[in-house]
Amino acid sequence: MQHLHRTVFEGDNLEVLREIDSTSIDLIYLDPPFNSNAIYAAPIGSKAAGAAFKDAWTLSDVDLIEHNRLKRESEWLYALIFAAGKSHSKSMFSYLLMMASRLQEMKRILKDTGSIYLHCDPTASHYLKMIMDGIFGKKKYRNVIVWQRHTSLAKGSQHLPKSWGTTTDILLFYANDGAELRPYRPLTQEEEIKQFPLVDEHGERYYNDSAHIWSTPNMGARPNLNYEWRGFVNPHPSGWRLAKERLEEEYQKGNFVIREDGKLERRKYKRDFRGKQVGNLWTDISLPLGEERVGYPTQKPLALLDRIIRASSKEGDMVLDPFCGCATAMVAAELCGRQWCGIDLSSKAAELVVSRIQSQRDLFSFRDIHHRTDVPIRTDISRKTASTASERFQLKNSLYDEQEARCNLCLDEFEDRHLELDHIHPIAKGGKDWIDNFQLLCSNCNRVKRDRTQDEARATIAQRKGINLSVFSAQLR
Repeated sequence: MQHLHRTVFEGDNLEVLREIDSTSIDLIYLDPPFNSNAIYAAPIGSKAAGAAFKDAWTLSDVDLIEHNRLKRESEWLYALIFAAGKSHSKSMFSYLLMMASRLQEMKRILKDTGSIYLHCDPTASHYLKMIMDGIFGKKKYRNVIVWQRHTSLAKGSQHLPKSWGTTTDILLFYANDGAELRPYRPLTQEEEIKQFPLVDEHGERYYNDSAHIWSTPNMGARPNLNYEWRGFVNPHPSGWRLAKERLEEEYQKGNFVIREDGKLERRKYKRDFRGKQVGNLWTDISLPLGEERVGYPTQKPLALLDRIIRASSKEGDMVLDPFCGCATAMVAAELCGRQWCGIDLSSKAAELVVSRIQSQRDLFSFRDIHHRTDVPIRTDISRKTASTASERFQLKNSLYDEQEARCNLCLDEFEDRHLELDHIHPIAKGGKDWIDNFQLLCSNCNRVKRDRTQDEARATIAQRKGINLSVFSAQLR
């Protein structure tokens, strides 16, 4: 059994997702890049200073092995992504390839009672909806939630605008058949006083619901509900609203009261109220302000995550955010009494989750939060290894065909004798001799990579000589 609670993994979320046990997560919330063709960075001096990410996608951002796996194993899904790339751009093609690989892993790790919320905007929401339908199944789709994040529009100019101003984000909500949903929000103080105007001797708010003690005569005769209880009986054959056992149970709870004047009163207490039902248009949650704001460029409000977590999980459930950024989902999960786990490329996420929880509760230190740069180890499967010379020879031949004779970093084509086996996740950082942890690299890229991660090696190679994508790009056109 894996122990993921209060853990922030730093690194490529695809590698981490692949090592999380199947059907182990109750709720996934992801706020991935939106393919907005922008680079975001937290301002100097803010709590999130140092956090940055690129939201501009090219084919160089797509891992060659993963691309070929998707093309080979999910032809229908690849066709959807290819069509989106044709209708939109190569950037969208690359972005959706990245998302599809990760969403496939999220489907695997989600429990049969689990739910997933994908936060996006109109840039790619319609394409992501198709990908989600394909991976999770159209019957698992529950809602598109529209969140009005602000009401202000850009200042006008002398030219007429070409589109309506965008003030909303979109959340795609999917859930497995066994998932429960509690789509309610707490009442405001004003709403509470209006709906529960009375206060009992213990200071608890309620309203008088005595009109629903008896069944009305127009309901007809109901012999099974016509009985005597504590000296009370309905003179009409329509009887009581509740069965006798249930009536006694409600009396013991204090929801039925025999008053001093001898009359029976039915009370509906606020303590038993689920909350005000919420639809799929959320206009009551604004962007984070004041002390909550940490300076992270795409920070989401705690109130948004609080609503999602309370609606689609129970206390003790495991919540995962694979693009956890400034850790809003992690903080909200902690405050709601859930277990949580996050993944982010930046080490800043681990720092922010600690500081933000401390600001709320003053309970945590870095010793309470597990910041890991390795990947977890799955406990639900047995893994095939390639540790002997013969096993690695066979694996090299298999990978040579799978990678279509190309190095998986520079993407240049080579003869098999010029390609070498490499651990994708380095042994020095917890990688193992599992078959799916191997790739083929040319000798130059292998020397550059050493014990670096895939992303670190790719960045180094790009800086030193540039990545030749001519063959790869031609294949994808």
